[in-house]
Amino acid sequence: MRVDDRTIEFDADGFMKEPRLWNRAVAMAIAREEGIEELTDRHWTIVEFIRSYWEREDLAPPVRVLCKESGVTLRDVYRLFRAGPARGACRIAGLPKPDGCV
Repeated sequence: MRVDDRTIEFDADGFMKEPRLWNRAVAMAIAREEGIEELTDRHWTIVEFIRSYWEREDLAPPVRVLCKESGVTLRDVYRLFRAGPARGACRIAGLPKPDGCV
C-alpha cells in the first residue's frame, strides 16, 4: 500500500510488518480497506488507546482492558470495527498481528 509517498508492507494476514511507520493517514487507508469510509472520534478513541497501550506494553490490550479504559462497550467496538477488536481495530491501529488472533 502506498501512503504519503511511502510503501507500507503487510504480512499475509493483513497486519503491518513495520508498525513504527504507522500514522493517521495509514490508519485511514487501512480503514477504507476494511470498509470504513471515515474514522469518527469514537474510532480514534479506540485506535489511539490500542496504539498507546501497544507502545507501552509491546502487545495489544486485552479486550476487557480496552473496553474498561477507553470507555466503550464490546458492542460498540464491533459496531465500529466490523472485523472486531483484533482483526479490525488493531489492524487499523497499525499493530502486528496480536497473539491469539485468528
